[in-house]
Amino acid sequence: MTDPDHHAVPDSAPAPADLLIRAAAVHTLVPGEPPQRAIAVTGARITALSPAPDGLDVLIGTATEVLDAPAATVLPAFDDTHTHLILAGHSVHGVPVHQARDLAGFLGLIRERAARTPAGQWIHTTINWQEVHLAEQRMPTTEELDRATADHPVLVRRGAYNMVLNSAALRLAGITAATPAPPGGVIELDEQGRLTGRLVNKAVELVERVLPRPARTERVAGLRAASADYAATGIGTVRDCLVPVEDLDVLRAARAAGALSVRVRALVSGFAARTPEQVDALLDRMDAWRAAGEDDDLFRVWGVKFGIDGGFEAGALDEPYQGQPCYHGRLLWEPAELVAAVERVVGRGWRVGVHAWGDRGLRTLLDVFEEVLKHRPGLPPGTLVVEHGGLARADQRARAIALGIPVTVQHPLLHDGALTQQRAWGRERTAGIFPLREWLDEGALLAAGSDFPVGPYGAMVSVWGMTTRRTTTGVVGPEHAIDRAEAIALHTVDAARLVGESAERGSLRPGALADLTVWPVDPLSCPVDALRGLRPERTVVGGRTVHGTTG
Repeated sequence: MTDPDHHAVPDSAPAPADLLIRAAAVHTLVPGEPPQRAIAVTGARITALSPAPDGLDVLIGTATEVLDAPAATVLPAFDDTHTHLILAGHSVHGVPVHQARDLAGFLGLIRERAARTPAGQWIHTTINWQEVHLAEQRMPTTEELDRATADHPVLVRRGAYNMVLNSAALRLAGITAATPAPPGGVIELDEQGRLTGRLVNKAVELVERVLPRPARTERVAGLRAASADYAATGIGTVRDCLVPVEDLDVLRAARAAGALSVRVRALVSGFAARTPEQVDALLDRMDAWRAAGEDDDLFRVWGVKFGIDGGFEAGALDEPYQGQPCYHGRLLWEPAELVAAVERVVGRGWRVGVHAWGDRGLRTLLDVFEEVLKHRPGLPPGTLVVEHGGLARADQRARAIALGIPVTVQHPLLHDGALTQQRAWGRERTAGIFPLREWLDEGALLAAGSDFPVGPYGAMVSVWGMTTRRTTTGVVGPEHAIDRAEAIALHTVDAARLVGESAERGSLRPGALADLTVWPVDPLSCPVDALRGLRPERTVVGGRTVHGTTG
């Protein structure tokens, strides 16, 4: 039975709800629907809403948890559509160098960890930091890391594609000044031809292959802590865009242990698959996962992730880098080879997300996607996704929209990386990154995320950034800002569309999965600066409270 506003209403003898929330506003995000005042959850799903705070009291039973929050606001749980939960789980156990403000403090933290770590064991750092935020605005060197400890191999990692190693770690990885860099990678040397210890992009694989794999229990513990922290910011679903195929088993173990506080949609990393045979081998492992029926609402394999160019200092540009007239960044694939790789993936029924940062990278990627669509015109919408599309010119936006290609955008990475990007590209081009206003006005399907560890994850820090365009260097590109309702939609309704789960999630309606957040103020109307540090009082995923109190 339904009421005139199409809400489910209880029958004469309704089953009691497991959770009933009375609030100042329940923003359902259903088009045209005014705010509600009460919402009921039974099991994993929403069972009823009411415009009156006491309108669902008939559903209160002896075991019903009633959350009476007359000043609070309820919204759907947010998606982070481009992040790296696996890396966040690794980083839980790292030396917390993101807390350092200068190199002395940075190295001191490593020295402290070394003092309580058995000699010979690897020491690694957290990864969510930027060297430009240190007083010296640079990375440590091998020599400096050696002074912190000569008895341990040390891996300093910033994000996914930058490392600095001490001498012990370089020896274990077999890296010398004569070691050739792999295609798409950099082994940095100083002016005298000596190793600085820094590895960039594909060169990090030289270290990853010799790193000892942590015990399964340690990995699960890391995912437990990291996913709980995502949930504490209002995130209910993460689209992890760099999952090594072997880590699917780790995520499965975390799910079995009840360690996942968020839904996970995994993009398996295709960065190491360069030949047709390597792509096929990767897909064989993914197909075995699918054949075993491993996916469920909490954890699913979404597709494969490739990258067509680099990031802040290697994104492929049409015009040269600032102060480097012969440098245009790096394309990581020959277009024809990426076409072949993508076709192999979609030919087996998987989806593809491809990193593109610079305008030349995005243009080349759209050439690739257009070629794939010519060969396979019946691909379901959302099969091909642009990850980032950072510097998107008007003609490129028009092409992406005409091809029906959605785009994931991440203001938090611009927030943290603005200074690094300005030094490489200049202020004008940096200000043009993520032209959200234009994308939306022109009719694009966008979805928002963080790109942690490059940027901080969190529902409202992202909304704050998209609406203010503030960064660590001040306001950047204010003309590209969007309003709060649009920003929230990019993390909820539009995110569910991109992931392909609109029928189940993204808005609050009877029958939908009970993924919701309870906020102490209304994010749609509170002072804008309050958004930056705003956290929910409760996050619920599938009817289960994953952050906040229960009763």
